[in-house]
Amino acid sequence: MDLSFSLEYEVFRKEVADVLSANANLAPTSDDRGIKNPKRQAWQKLLIENGLAARTIPTEYGGYGAEPDILKSRIIAEEFARTGLPRAMSNQGISMLVPTLLELGTPEQKAAYIRPTLYGEMIWCQGYSEPGAGSDLAALRTAAVSDGDDYVINGSKIWTSTAKQADMIFCLVRTDPSAKKHEGISYILFSMETPGIEVRPLVDMTGAANFNEVFFSDVRVPKSGIVFAENKGWQVANATLTHERGMLGDPNATKARLVELVELMKRETVNGERLIDNPLLRDRLLKLQGEVYAMQANGLRITTHSLKKESAGLAGLVVKLMGCELNHEIARLAIDALGELGVMYEQGEHLRAEGTWQARYMYDLGLIIGGGTAQIQKNIIAERGLGLPREPKPAKA
Repeated sequence: MDLSFSLEYEVFRKEVADVLSANANLAPTSDDRGIKNPKRQAWQKLLIENGLAARTIPTEYGGYGAEPDILKSRIIAEEFARTGLPRAMSNQGISMLVPTLLELGTPEQKAAYIRPTLYGEMIWCQGYSEPGAGSDLAALRTAAVSDGDDYVINGSKIWTSTAKQADMIFCLVRTDPSAKKHEGISYILFSMETPGIEVRPLVDMTGAANFNEVFFSDVRVPKSGIVFAENKGWQVANATLTHERGMLGDPNATKARLVELVELMKRETVNGERLIDNPLLRDRLLKLQGEVYAMQANGLRITTHSLKKESAGLAGLVVKLMGCELNHEIARLAIDALGELGVMYEQGEHLRAEGTWQARYMYDLGLIIGGGTAQIQKNIIAERGLGLPREPKPAKA
């Protein structure tokens, strides 16, 4: 069986490689960490203009405007992994909201929000989880009361990533308290500068405030921010969740991380022996490599279904669970392979990769919980993907 690419795709691969090689000196480094860092924004612009980001998003909204092509997308991902150069921005606005707006947004919403979001000029946060509505998201209580052309919002959200830096929020609110809990919810966009919003950072076990609490006190927002329709927010929310789970389990990002791990194990030594030459560590690495390749193949299956306007079914349902657990296992191997250096954190002359692997190891454990816990994901896979009986509910007293 010949699995090589045709001449057309090999030519395309060279074009991608040439763009990355010619512009490698412009790529942001680990020092360019700010969410709105000019170097990151310039890199994003360069990638979009060359079709290496926002590739299939229409030009009228700031994208490159190419037709979907599974193999070209795969080649782009492979070249980023090969070179180790930073991939395009992937955040809640770009990876979750933009595809939701393309599917369900109004023409005005698309025109106002997609372009600045793609270019990293407009940062978004996600107002979903609440203290009493995490895994049972539809139990949310943040209320939006109609008042003329506006809603007045009161309530709170929790585990809100980037809320401190965000310009905008896509938020779930209850607009009909008398409806069934899945039917009285609306999905609305509004500015984080709106009076009455308070953000309180939450420090996680990485030592950084990666999450926040957000409180709304008589926050007045225009009804024009509703996406799709009032009280139809559950449908919109699930569209966004589908994109979120794809982002969290992106196999191409995982492949890039695996390449970093391989380079680390080639570079680091113990008693003069490279880590990658240790048979136990190499065996673990090869198992992870096999899982990464399997997830990439699964990603191609999902893309094929998407092009056919079909549901990916079970293939789509496993992405978040498998991807997040795989990322954590890659970080675990890096920590184990580094031995006593692996338990270092924050500062020290012997710290490797500025502590990136230690931070990932802890943060990725959180992602196994966030965006739908592993236990919830397994229920979804079993019930919706495999058609198994629903989990029994506790008997009422």
